[in-house]
Amino acid sequence: MSAPADAAASAGPILRDIHLPPGPAWWPPAPGWWLLAGALACVVALVARAALRHWRARRWRAAVMAELEHVAGSQRAEPDPARFAAQVSQLLRRAGRIIDPASATLRNEAWLAFLDSRLPPAQSARAPFERGAGRALIDAPFRAPGDAALDQVDAPALLALAREWLQAALPRGREHA
Repeated sequence: MSAPADAAASAGPILRDIHLPPGPAWWPPAPGWWLLAGALACVVALVARAALRHWRARRWRAAVMAELEHVAGSQRAEPDPARFAAQVSQLLRRAGRIIDPASATLRNEAWLAFLDSRLPPAQSARAPFERGAGRALIDAPFRAPGDAALDQVDAPALLALAREWLQAALPRGREHA
């Protein structure tokens, strides 16, 4: 044997430096990361649901307003107060059923009071449906063409009133899915 090897063997075993354990693995994550991922998934799902409801409500409101504009366009092309009042009445009835299903059973003055109640307070106090252009919704759709009472139907005022009512009463997102 050589002299350096003899010296190392006689001095005792050769010690190696301290060995550190390996670092933690990235998978599987610790329980706290699982909780954070679950909470984040819930938040994303809630935000997506709210955005979808809002988008659907906006699309529905746009469709209702487009239908009202279509009715107005047909009135401008061929003036017929009875048909116009009937179409506006049907549109308001359908929208009313969405807002309050019990409104489907309302007739005459009760229906007009329901319509007035869904307007902003300042307009509701004037009662434009019960005492104004909205009264045409009660009997104008049932009048015969050429009836003198149809001459008193103020189509522009009724259109403006229906537009205001739809803007004020239609759900904005949270209420309608």
